[in-house]
Amino acid sequence: MRPFVYEQPADISAAVAIASRFTTNDDQPTRANAQFIAGGTNLADYMKLGVAEPNRLLDLNGLKESGLRQIRVTDDGIRFGALVRMGEAADHREVKERYPVIADSLRLAASGQIRNMASLAGNILQRTRCEYFRETSWQCNKRVPGSGCAAMEGFNRQHAVLGASDACIATYHGDFAQALIALDAVVHAEGSRGERKIPFAKLHRQPGDTPHIESDLAADEIITAIEVPAIPWARRSLYLKIRDRESYAFALASAAVALDLDGETVREARIALGGVATVPWRASAAEQSLQGKKLNETSAEAAADAAFAQAQPRQHNAFKIELGKRTLVRALLETRDMEV
Repeated sequence: MRPFVYEQPADISAAVAIASRFTTNDDQPTRANAQFIAGGTNLADYMKLGVAEPNRLLDLNGLKESGLRQIRVTDDGIRFGALVRMGEAADHREVKERYPVIADSLRLAASGQIRNMASLAGNILQRTRCEYFRETSWQCNKRVPGSGCAAMEGFNRQHAVLGASDACIATYHGDFAQALIALDAVVHAEGSRGERKIPFAKLHRQPGDTPHIESDLAADEIITAIEVPAIPWARRSLYLKIRDRESYAFALASAAVALDLDGETVREARIALGGVATVPWRASAAEQSLQGKKLNETSAEAAADAAFAQAQPRQHNAFKIELGKRTLVRALLETRDMEV
């Protein structure tokens, strides 16, 4: 491991000031001079692998602002502090009652030990587990811009069929983010340019020609909170995750679904897909295809076809299209049949 300086800033302002001093906003995420760390379940791995090489680590766990560690439920929705642990949010009574899709996505994301360490903000910013990104001997445009993408002609079973580009087909492997994008969450961030709110749908960037730029955050910005608006009918929601094994594995395909029903007719549907895209993926075409229709197997299959209409498979991951469709159909029908 490369040597680095470890610091524990006292508050957000101090953390931002240090990050601004040691990192320019156009730095590559993997080569940034200063990086924030909370649970460390993602960054520490990549430092050991030589993928991330920060010169300075800023530990956020000592920040004095109490709101960073709180879950607040009001009539306007739920506000998660950025340093709330995944396990705390998954086990929170009102989260489970009001937004089961959020609790499901957190519970299914990782082992209990990791859920007790990983912060919510860190979770949504986790980086891909693409083997060509993790192994520094391979070409990877995320790791070294312009070097190429070895996954294109390599073994790409785990890779994305939605949102890919000629520069990158790496999958976004998180689960929590699918629930957040489906529910129109908003991220609060603070940096040297002040405070701002970012719609969750705009937080992550599709790879395009710059796959090394993964989010809309500047290098010195800290996520302070995640807000989910009040959606009473979100009680009828779930997260379905299909994977190679039942415990502690990333999704091959997943679906976050919330439904507002009038009997069997869909007034509104919220759908996001995981395991199949380069970023948290809102399936807007599928939502639109269901609006005003009775939800049955036929309409669910039509929605699934719409969700994957723009899919672009590679040699080994074409199965994800059919698997993704079946996952979404099952998730829609199981959500319809929930007792709420």
